[in-house]
Amino acid sequence: MMWLFVTLPLLGALIAWLIPDNRLRPLVLPVFALPHLAMTIRMVADTPPASPDGWILLDPLGKLVLISVSSLFAVCAVYAVGYLRFRRERSNRILCVALLVCLSAMTLETVAQNLGLLWVALETTSVAMAPLVYFNRNARSIEATWKYLLICSVGIAIALFGLFFLAYSTIVAKQDVTLLLSSLIEDAPRLHAGWRHTAFIFLLVGFGSKMGLAPLHTWKPDAYGEAPGLVGALLAGGLVNCAFLALLRVYQIAMATSEAASFQGVLLAMGLISMAFAAVFMARQSDLKRMLAYSSVEHMGILALALGIGKGALFGALLHMINNGLTKGVLFLSSGNIHRAYASKSTEFIRGVLRRTPWSGALFLAAFLAITGSPPFGPFISEFTIVSNAFVQGDNWAGGLFLLFLLVIFIGMASTVLPVVLGTVPADAEATDYRDTSATVLPLLVLMGAVLMLGVWLPLPLQTLLHDAAALLGGNR
Repeated sequence: MMWLFVTLPLLGALIAWLIPDNRLRPLVLPVFALPHLAMTIRMVADTPPASPDGWILLDPLGKLVLISVSSLFAVCAVYAVGYLRFRRERSNRILCVALLVCLSAMTLETVAQNLGLLWVALETTSVAMAPLVYFNRNARSIEATWKYLLICSVGIAIALFGLFFLAYSTIVAKQDVTLLLSSLIEDAPRLHAGWRHTAFIFLLVGFGSKMGLAPLHTWKPDAYGEAPGLVGALLAGGLVNCAFLALLRVYQIAMATSEAASFQGVLLAMGLISMAFAAVFMARQSDLKRMLAYSSVEHMGILALALGIGKGALFGALLHMINNGLTKGVLFLSSGNIHRAYASKSTEFIRGVLRRTPWSGALFLAAFLAITGSPPFGPFISEFTIVSNAFVQGDNWAGGLFLLFLLVIFIGMASTVLPVVLGTVPADAEATDYRDTSATVLPLLVLMGAVLMLGVWLPLPLQTLLHDAAALLGGNR
């Protein structure tokens, strides 16, 4: 059953490759994405047992990431049908195939309990995303693609060395050689300290670069800026969540060792550095999508910061992972609509969005308020949970800097977003055929509704799952 779950999107990718019609091919995306979401819900509610070798198991952490990824992908798949009607100037075969391959790889990662298998799945997502970044096929997109491939490939290679060192630490300690997560957690205190410490450094750098933590974030502005909004949504709400899951697996092992405090200290520092970078570069940003890329750096920093704080903040981190993914979906999909309406990403030419594309403009404004931590949206609840736990646990300086960076980022982002949304359409603005349609707006409304719901009501099953997942990270300690 689990292997059918993982391979279903691959069947969709094969069918998408064989369909010759550029207009019919995008329909394959929702045809396979929606059953995948239905299977996800069933798997979460009625979890199958682990595979005999223990390599495959859907635990609470995997369930959270799987729910986040599958939900976002299903909405993006429905949106893609309407979006690609406006992109008939080029073939969408590679895009449809690569999207479904990426879904399969992300699914595999969520159920992988062997760190080697997890690494293979994460690397597959990197390779599958590359042609998606290059979809526009211009000089800037090819530059962004190479930068994305180079930095992420180096990062994932560093993570591979980290796995080698972790495995070697079991040999030196005369333990059973394994990369199985449960065994590594159990044997962690007995592993060779020097090789274990080296492994943690390499894994943190490797998976941190894939998440886009500063100063390892340099691929994000170009990749997010040049990729279509559809791809940007999956990068910011899907791919980075998978990288975060990989980091969580390392965190589980580190918390079972004497290096737990130092590992958390490094995460705390990287989180604050990422927020600081975002605060600096988001101010007066002239490219709408690059601004969202720096927002992603900020929120990866928030996740790292929460891991560094630990205990009650872990619940907030996992909730924020979901909130950030959904909100980024609204921001990138609506920015894609705005890009089509103005044939530009530059804030110099984009003004009066509420007049030209009122639905996309209103959703972009609402998502901006949500992502900057404004009530009553979901990110406010998760960010409040994190910062309140920082003060409760005595990390006053971390909590203070967290609030300061949030304020600076809100001001910087507002200085870009508000003129774009509320201004007047320039007289020399390029006329385009794009206008909001139900196919390109309804999926955004679904996502925005979920972001609002998580700010006013957290379903009991989700609460329970969040608590169970936080417990795996030591959230009850």
